[in-house]
Amino acid sequence: MTQTATAMPRLRHSRFEDAQAIFTGTLFVSLALILFNQVGLLTGGAAGIAFLLHYATGLSFGKLFFVVNLPFYWFAWVRMGREFTFKTFIAITLLSAMTEWSPALFAIDRLHPAYAAVLGGLLLGAGCLFLARHRGSLGGATIVSLYMQEKHGWRAGKVQMCIDCSIVAVAFLVIEPQRVLYSVLAAVVMSVFLAVNHKPGRYVTM
Repeated sequence: MTQTATAMPRLRHSRFEDAQAIFTGTLFVSLALILFNQVGLLTGGAAGIAFLLHYATGLSFGKLFFVVNLPFYWFAWVRMGREFTFKTFIAITLLSAMTEWSPALFAIDRLHPAYAAVLGGLLLGAGCLFLARHRGSLGGATIVSLYMQEKHGWRAGKVQMCIDCSIVAVAFLVIEPQRVLYSVLAAVVMSVFLAVNHKPGRYVTM
């Protein structure tokens, strides 16, 4: 007796599911960025540019991050659609606010840069994965990497790694080399996490 395989119905994420994923993902990323800021590290993408400007000028990271992402909204709207762009805007706004307010809620007395790099890299990867599976991102290079994965099948983690390491390399002009190397470690940890856990075709985009 032969049974006919039945295709599983495609279920869209509810608004509540999207909301909790965006909040949780953004919270994870904000914690990672706070760890980096505590020990003078940085990451890639738009956040990396904001960190470079923050270290060079002393201006607030949260405000700089929001401004740096403004040019990427047009690309997201044209290439990724209205839903993706709206969720990305919400996530970026939340992250800007969280990085501004969270340091007032807790303090870190002692933190080794290597530990911050590994933990921060994992938090960044997990946070971005939350957002990606719910059609959102934190702008910048993430928009480009997710677009290349959807359209050309290139793994988002590998694209992200190339972009992030290029931006982190510029940091040699701004911060001490040892901090840059720890930042590269964080970028590699994040990118490997995404490469392993976010492969094309493995998950259905809801």
